[in-house]
Amino acid sequence: MTETRTGRFSGELRQALVAFALAQFICSFAGSNMNVMITDISEDLGTDVQGVQLTITLFLVVMAALMIPGGKLTDRLGRKRCMVAGLALFGVGALVSAMAPGLGVLIIGNSILEGVGTALLIPPVYILTTLIFTDLGSRARAFGAISAMGGIGAVAGPLIGGFIASAISWRAAFLFQALIVLAIIVLSRRSVHDPVRPDPSRPFDVRGAVLSAAGLILIVLGILAADDGLWLMLGLLVAGALVLAGFFVSVRARERAGQEPLLSTSLFRNHISNLGLITQNAQWLMVMGTSFVVSAYLQVVRGYNAIETGAVFTATTVGLLLSSLGAERFARRRAQRTLIVAGFAVTVVGLALLVLLVRFYAGVWPFVPGLFIIGLGLGAMLTPSVNIVQSAFGEQQQGEISGLSRCVSNLGSSLGAALAGTILAASIGDHPGRGYALALTAVAVVGVIGHLTALFLPRGPAPVLPQGQ
Repeated sequence: MTETRTGRFSGELRQALVAFALAQFICSFAGSNMNVMITDISEDLGTDVQGVQLTITLFLVVMAALMIPGGKLTDRLGRKRCMVAGLALFGVGALVSAMAPGLGVLIIGNSILEGVGTALLIPPVYILTTLIFTDLGSRARAFGAISAMGGIGAVAGPLIGGFIASAISWRAAFLFQALIVLAIIVLSRRSVHDPVRPDPSRPFDVRGAVLSAAGLILIVLGILAADDGLWLMLGLLVAGALVLAGFFVSVRARERAGQEPLLSTSLFRNHISNLGLITQNAQWLMVMGTSFVVSAYLQVVRGYNAIETGAVFTATTVGLLLSSLGAERFARRRAQRTLIVAGFAVTVVGLALLVLLVRFYAGVWPFVPGLFIIGLGLGAMLTPSVNIVQSAFGEQQQGEISGLSRCVSNLGSSLGAALAGTILAASIGDHPGRGYALALTAVAVVGVIGHLTALFLPRGPAPVLPQGQ
C-alpha cells in the first residue's frame, strides 16, 4: 500500500484509513453518547444519575486500564488479529447492552465487554497507522483523520445518540454501534494488512498487566467514592497509588533480570513524549468532563429530552469540524506546540463562557458560544498531541507507546466523567447551578494545567527517532 505520485493515498490505503477512523469514531461515540440518555436509561432500568455515571466511567476506566496490555498483546498475537477480535467483542457488548433488563447487565455489556473490546482494537489502529503510513507527511494526515474522527465521535455522540434515542429508543443507539462495528470488520478484511509478523513466543508480563490495571481502576473508583466518605476516597486513592508503585517496581525488576516488562521504562525518558501524554490526558478529561456535566445538567435540571440535549452539542461538533478541516493547513504554517498551546487557551475561554453565560441568561442559546469555542480548541490540538507522542519512537516500540498513549487518553476521559460528574452529582439536588459551575471550573483548571504543560514542548516539530530506539 503506497501513496500515489499526486500525494493521494491508493484505494487500498484509503479503505484501511476509513476502517481505522471508523474504529476510533465508534469507540469515542460509545464513551459519550450515553450522556444524553441519562433520564431515559434511569427511568427504564430503575436507576439514577449516579448509576448511569458509574456505567459510563467504568467503560472508560476499563479501556484505560487494559490499553497497555492490549497494545503489548499485538506483538504476540498480531495487530490485525487483535483489532478484529476487539471489534467482535465490542459488537457483542453492544448487543448485550441493547437487550439489558437492568443496570447490572448494562454494565456487563457496555462497561466490561465494550471496554475490553476497545482496549484490544484501538492500539492496533495506531500501531498499523504508524507502520503502514511510512513517511511523516502521510502519517500526519492519517493521524489527523483518525484523531478528528475520534473527536467527532466524542462531541457528536450526544447529538447522534440523542437523535436515535428520541426517534427510536436508547437501546437502538447500541444497535447502531454494532452495525458500525460490522461495517469496519467487512471493510478491513482486505484493506488492512500487518506488515510485521507477530511473535507468539514473545513473553507477556501478566503480573505487570494485573498491577497496572488494578492501580488505575482503584484511582478512578477513589474519585467516584467522594460522596461515600472522605476516608473511603482517600483509602482507594492511596491503595491505587501503592499498586501503581508496585507496578513500576515490578517493571524495573524484570528489566534488571533481562526479561521483557509490560511497559519499558525507556518510554518515560523521552521528554517530548511525556509532555505530549500530559496534554492528551488533559484534553480528553475536558472532552468527557464537559460532555457529562452539560448533558446531565440539561436533562436533570432543565428537563430536556435526549434529542434536545444532543442538539445543544451541535455547536461543539460544528466547531470541531471547522477546526479539523483546517488542521492540515494549520500544521503546515504553525508548529505543533503552537497549535496545542492555542487549543488549550481557546478551550478554557469556551469553558469560562459556558459558566458565565448560563449563570446570567436563561434558555438554550447561552450554551452555544462556549460549546462552539470548545470545539474549535479541541479540533486544533487533538491531532498534534497524538502525532508528537507516536512519532517520538521507532517501529519496535510502537506497540508499547500506542498502548500507553491510548491508556493516558482514556484515563483522562474516565477521570473527566468521574471528577466532574461527582462534583455535579453532589449538589445537583440542592444547588444545581453551583454544582454545574464548580464542575466546569474544575475542568477549566485542568485545561490551564494542560496549557502550561504545552508551553514546555519544543517549538519545532517532534523529532522522529530511528527505528528501534
